[in-house]
Amino acid sequence: MPYFQYYGIDWIAMVLTFLAIWQIGNQNRIGFILMIFGNACWIAVGYLTDSMAMMIANLIFCLLNVRAILKWSKAAHQHSQE
Repeated sequence: MPYFQYYGIDWIAMVLTFLAIWQIGNQNRIGFILMIFGNACWIAVGYLTDSMAMMIANLIFCLLNVRAILKWSKAAHQHSQE
């Protein structure tokens, strides 16, 4: 089994995804940034494997992460003004 068949991008994506979930679980917004980079890696893996579904799903996940960052930033801003 070739472990680096996809140039290690799949391994990087996996590590970024795990770290992101850990950080989000700790209520740390950096998790969303890590997840966006993980999504970009998964999109690259989807391209290398010709998986349109993987590319579309991770593009949507990426957009949802951007939305989460904006919502958390807005909530933090409103909370600081109270």
